[in-house]
Amino acid sequence: MEEDRDIPKRPWDTCREVPVIEDEQTPWKLIKLLKLISLCVVAVLVFGLALCSKTSFLLLITLSHEGTKTLPAEQKPLALLCIGCSLIASSVLLLLKSLWKACYKSSKLPNKATTALVLFFEFLVSLGAAVLTIVAMPHLDIVTNVTILNGVGVLSALLQVVAQCTAKERNRFLTPSITAFILIVLGYILFIVLYIMKDPNDTKVALWVGLAVGGSFLVSFNWWENYFRLISENSSSVALKNLCKDMTKCRNMLHILSSLLRITVTACVLGAYVPLSKMDWNIVTSIPSRETRIIAIIIGVQLISSALCHWFAVAACKMHALRRCFILPLYLASLAVMALLIIPVIVYYQDYRINLNGTENVNFTGYCTEVVYARNQSLNGSVFPQLVLDVTHTLCFLDMSKITDIGLLSGLAVAWWLSLVLATLHLWYLNVYRIQRTQDLFIRRLYEGAFIEQSLLFNTRFDIQSKDRMKAFKAFEPAMVYLCATMWHETYDEMINIIISIFRLDKYRPKKEPKFNDFTFEAHIYFDDAFNAVEGRQGSRGSELNKYATDLVKILTEVYSIFTNIDQKFFRKQQQIPDQKIIKTPYGGRLVVTMPHGNIIVVHFKDKELIRHKKRWSQVMYLYYLLGWKLMTKYYGRWQKGEDEKVLRAEIQKEKHNTYLLALDGDTDFQPTAVMLLIDRLKMYPRVGAACGRIHPTGAGPAVWFQKFEYAVSHWLQKTAEHVIGCVLCSPGCFSLFRAAALMDDNVMKRYSTKSMEASHYIQYDQGEDRWLCTLMLKQGWRVEYNAASDAYTNAPEDFKELYNQRRRWGPSTMANVVDLLGSTSMISKRNRSISKLFMFYQLFAITSAILAPATICLLIAGSLSFIFPIESSSALVMSVIPPAIYLGLCFKLKTDTQIIIAGVLSVIYAFLMLVVSMSIIGSMVKDETILTPSSIFVISMAMIYIITAIMHPQEFTLVFHGFLYILCIPSAYLLLTIYSMVNMNNVSWGTRETKPAAGAAPPTTTKPQTTAQKAKSTFARFFSWAKCCKKSSHRASGELPTVSQENLIPEPTQPEPEPQPQNTIVEDIRLPEEEQRQEDSSFDCPVQCWVSDLQTLSDDIHLQEDTLSQEEEAFWKDLQEKYLKPLPDDKERQKTITSDLRALRNKINFAFFTMNALWLVATFTLQLFDTSLSIEIPKVNLQLEFTGEFVTIDPIAFMFILGFAVSVVIQFLTMLYHRIYTLIHYVAFMDTEPREQKPETQDSYLPGKKVEDVSNSNSNSLEDSEPEDSDDEFPVRLYGRNDGGTLV
Repeated sequence: MEEDRDIPKRPWDTCREVPVIEDEQTPWKLIKLLKLISLCVVAVLVFGLALCSKTSFLLLITLSHEGTKTLPAEQKPLALLCIGCSLIASSVLLLLKSLWKACYKSSKLPNKATTALVLFFEFLVSLGAAVLTIVAMPHLDIVTNVTILNGVGVLSALLQVVAQCTAKERNRFLTPSITAFILIVLGYILFIVLYIMKDPNDTKVALWVGLAVGGSFLVSFNWWENYFRLISENSSSVALKNLCKDMTKCRNMLHILSSLLRITVTACVLGAYVPLSKMDWNIVTSIPSRETRIIAIIIGVQLISSALCHWFAVAACKMHALRRCFILPLYLASLAVMALLIIPVIVYYQDYRINLNGTENVNFTGYCTEVVYARNQSLNGSVFPQLVLDVTHTLCFLDMSKITDIGLLSGLAVAWWLSLVLATLHLWYLNVYRIQRTQDLFIRRLYEGAFIEQSLLFNTRFDIQSKDRMKAFKAFEPAMVYLCATMWHETYDEMINIIISIFRLDKYRPKKEPKFNDFTFEAHIYFDDAFNAVEGRQGSRGSELNKYATDLVKILTEVYSIFTNIDQKFFRKQQQIPDQKIIKTPYGGRLVVTMPHGNIIVVHFKDKELIRHKKRWSQVMYLYYLLGWKLMTKYYGRWQKGEDEKVLRAEIQKEKHNTYLLALDGDTDFQPTAVMLLIDRLKMYPRVGAACGRIHPTGAGPAVWFQKFEYAVSHWLQKTAEHVIGCVLCSPGCFSLFRAAALMDDNVMKRYSTKSMEASHYIQYDQGEDRWLCTLMLKQGWRVEYNAASDAYTNAPEDFKELYNQRRRWGPSTMANVVDLLGSTSMISKRNRSISKLFMFYQLFAITSAILAPATICLLIAGSLSFIFPIESSSALVMSVIPPAIYLGLCFKLKTDTQIIIAGVLSVIYAFLMLVVSMSIIGSMVKDETILTPSSIFVISMAMIYIITAIMHPQEFTLVFHGFLYILCIPSAYLLLTIYSMVNMNNVSWGTRETKPAAGAAPPTTTKPQTTAQKAKSTFARFFSWAKCCKKSSHRASGELPTVSQENLIPEPTQPEPEPQPQNTIVEDIRLPEEEQRQEDSSFDCPVQCWVSDLQTLSDDIHLQEDTLSQEEEAFWKDLQEKYLKPLPDDKERQKTITSDLRALRNKINFAFFTMNALWLVATFTLQLFDTSLSIEIPKVNLQLEFTGEFVTIDPIAFMFILGFAVSVVIQFLTMLYHRIYTLIHYVAFMDTEPREQKPETQDSYLPGKKVEDVSNSNSNSLEDSEPEDSDDEFPVRLYGRNDGGTLV
């Protein structure tokens, strides 16, 4: 049989029409070049900034050295003060950040024991750093100062040895750690010998050496937490474990206390040392300007370069460039500092010897005596030679002409630098994830500006490295991703986009012979209203799939053949497709397709007579099926068998945390890369409940062009601002990834399943279901994010009417949800750590601007009229209000189609007006030779912001040209569309795709009487259909098994099941109680399967084997339908009540809405009448900033509104820049870790008959064997799931 299927039926018909399946949207070559440039830039910046930081700090120490002459002796306190500023700068930044979090987010107080221990170590560290840098290092030579900072890892090397020994496993880096400790001690010995043996009787030198050794040892306590964590994990002490947990939970308050302590200790050491050294603080206020400028430049470079070096070092780690852009540049920075400071000294010394022409044999000591000591203290010339001589002065204490001193100095420098390399050698093999969280990269948020490279290297998280652990490393627990798409009346071209995208993902992450174990997936398509009633029948027993549903089956067959290329012989059939399954279900039907690489697509055909239809109820359907049935039921079965409930609860929380739902529309086109980038966000950040991508509208025509720029601006500026300063308020349902734990949280999934009972529910719940779902998640404390690198494409309305109807749904729903959030500001700001009251104030201003948009547009039009025509501002305002006021009144009386026609005509008129105004503004700027008027400044600044923003999105720069159309359509979008959506708020129909009749549907009236011959023909047709269906059923029951068994899709029950028998999948319709009696009396019981047989004969290229549901799953569907998804009864009285309530709600909201706009207009009109006394006059200047003698008047209200709008745009622009940097980091890290090329599949992977393990079962089993994920510093493990007895679905 299979051999016959390989033979082509039409050998002359070998040409195919193949759609584009490759990724043509992403410029991979440009991205690879961008990646290379980014890595090079980051590496150079980390190296350069570390070099600047260390060099400037050592110059400050050199200037505070006694005997240096760039800064006179009496002015040394200024240099010491700058050293103190370098020490506390990072503490000040950490204090401000921690106070911000304490004010706007929850912060827990630590235990007394934890506080005492942390503050004790912080006291030692801050004391050691202050003593080392302020007291000791100004008395040491420059080479020792450069290298002694490499010796601050003495305790780190020792604790590495202890941590690795307590781990009780064979460690790879035990020997390097021991060697590093020995080298550090050797360096200290050489240092002591070098200085003490020079003059053993000099007590001052002995004091400075002792303080230097003691201070560097105390500084080495800085990174004790890095090893304490591992020691506590390997220890049996409960106290140590509890102490470590308390430090993690209360980290924010500990940071506040430790920062204050560091600042205090540093200030005390500095304040005490200056008087003890017989220096006067009063001199600080009377430093000459030249010296002040030198010190200011040095300290400014030090502070800025230290902060930037820390930031770029973190970015390098997140970009997965740990070796290239982090470790190597920091290693080389220490050597480069040495070279930068010593080479000029050698060059100046050699120049001096050459200038003597060999007349004298001058050694280094003589050079110091005659040049360094004898120079005049004058800064009339260049500063650089003086700094070089000051650096030389620090070396004059030693006799550099003696090989002994040179050998000791070189020996301690080499020993300390090698110890730094060996103590951080484990970093070369450290496993770093993509976009690793900062708290998981570095044990402390604090960096040390005095020794930036040492603090960054030692602060990086230390892990026990062994050969076994390196091999067994796993990035994260394997995730289970359910792709959930909803369909209704999508066209053939729209549906093929999403099917190709799903097959792409199947090829990218195959289930057969997988190369990666990061996630597995299933695709589920929920097809609304998939059945048409056949003449003379009722319900599903007389139903057939409509044209859209059959088109989907044809598309699956076509795309399957495209992605299947088994036999390379020319005259062999290229589209051999294994047998697939078709199942009758209580809600309609199900088609199960196993894709070429083993993953499955499940198409759920919904019959609206059996189950509630529309998009939200399809989402409720898959939420309860995938999360309630497939996720929870198997654990309930294990609990019934007597397994420990505590263990089961932990496993449930883990699986809920690692189960994701990718919400899709029926026409979404995406690449596997886009899915991976969203998965990264949810895997890395445990409190992220949802993440959305960049949605690109597709299509052609002016309406689509307008939407392309509108979508671009909303994503470029609005969504990035929400992501950075708060949370994204709406994760669109066309392409968003949701975490199961967030959906199953209290008051989310259960509340989302609520039936609309009030008029406001129809607007908030049903008109924008994705925004309402996000609102519920935000209220529960979950974070919603935006990933700009995750691109998805969806069809946009190409018709003016369809666009208006779509926005008619979105506008009121958006307003209702935002008002709901604003009303819960206090509760949300306490519960959600990402939302502050300042962010809610930002949203308040945004919604106020949206509400006042019609009045604002009227003012814009009025200004345009007064600008073009010689009329007064008040008269222009009246003229601008009349057309929208008339349109508002007509909208209450006319039908929606007529309203849209009028809006279209007015939109064209307003577009011409906007064109004239735009050209007039440009003309006035040219004529008056000035751009410094309020309108000109506003227009130019907005244009510059949009252009710069587009440049920051090079792939989308061409969308700027659509901005010209957007400007022309501003009155239509913000005035007419707002009026239309508000007036038609009571219309709760979907608005899009409704004009397309369901193809193949039976006519509404089929009352034409049949002739006797027609009745006989119909009876025989039903009889033969019954015979055909029953023949297939008996043939299957007699021994032919489906290719893929039912257990591959549905989890098996806990006990063995009997042989499945043919089951009646018809469920009774509550609206037709007589249907049950009709079923019992009918002599044709098998024709219920006729739609199955029709589908089986639809194509010769795909063979559908009929299967049945398990008894448990069939019972689940019936229970779900009864509780949540029962078709709504056709209650005429209730419909009238709801219609009346919607109209009353519409009237109430419209009254408040347009009253606010009227008040805004009246206030502006009043101010314009009294413009001479209440307006603000701004002088008008030309391009040379010369006053032209004219004034521009602005009323105060308009000025404040423009100022507020400008502030919000600036905020959005700055957050966009911040977000773009992190998007680049994420994308570079992805490119560096995710291979794009997939190896070609073998022929066997496509052959039918291979049993494939169920995705859900394999995922749940793998969870038991995986290592637990590291806890989040910000969000502890307890937040992964609720432990308060919350609702379990």
